[in-house]
Amino acid sequence: MQTEFILRAAEAVNTAILAHESEIESLDREIGDGDHFINIRRGASVILGMREELSGLPPDAVLQRMGMKLLSTIGGASGPLFASFFMAMAKTVKEQGSDGPGKIAAAFAAGVESIKQRGKADVGEKTMLDVLIPVAQVLMQMSAEGAERQVIFAEIKKTAEQGMLSTRNMVATKGRAAFLGERAIGHIDAGAKSTQVMITAVCDLAAETPA
Repeated sequence: MQTEFILRAAEAVNTAILAHESEIESLDREIGDGDHFINIRRGASVILGMREELSGLPPDAVLQRMGMKLLSTIGGASGPLFASFFMAMAKTVKEQGSDGPGKIAAAFAAGVESIKQRGKADVGEKTMLDVLIPVAQVLMQMSAEGAERQVIFAEIKKTAEQGMLSTRNMVATKGRAAFLGERAIGHIDAGAKSTQVMITAVCDLAAETPA
């Protein structure tokens, strides 16, 4: 995971988020605060605007600066959560490096754990973690087993979609949706959907990028 790939991934994420605008907004209007897409779009746009600043930096510094920028620019709950994700990844990359699937998996898992701790949430609570935690587990397991890159990417995309769809039948315990109780059942969580979209975009880019 080199700096150029991180910057290209930011572009891919921005494009994918914009392509799914109506779907994500619709999901958030159903059971959320209605500002999830606005915050995600703002964050993606801000990161794109940092390309010149970040292009000459090592990966850990890039991730750290991205996290700090998101913390100061994204509103709602998303800002601190995504900021903690990138800053935890940065710390792990600085300590362990980012060459190879195993080290990338470790950094990603650290980021997910940071979101889990900051949000005080876990799998089964109708949040982005219903996508992120299973993906982190699959990435760690498959990289440890030495699976082929393309196989890993395909499995991650499948796991992310399954995690996103699983939120449909959950009762929310976090955010505005928690006030709806069982009325939230039948609706996919907007954060889970946007996370699935972003993960899919990065996997597709990685699949096209030589190892």
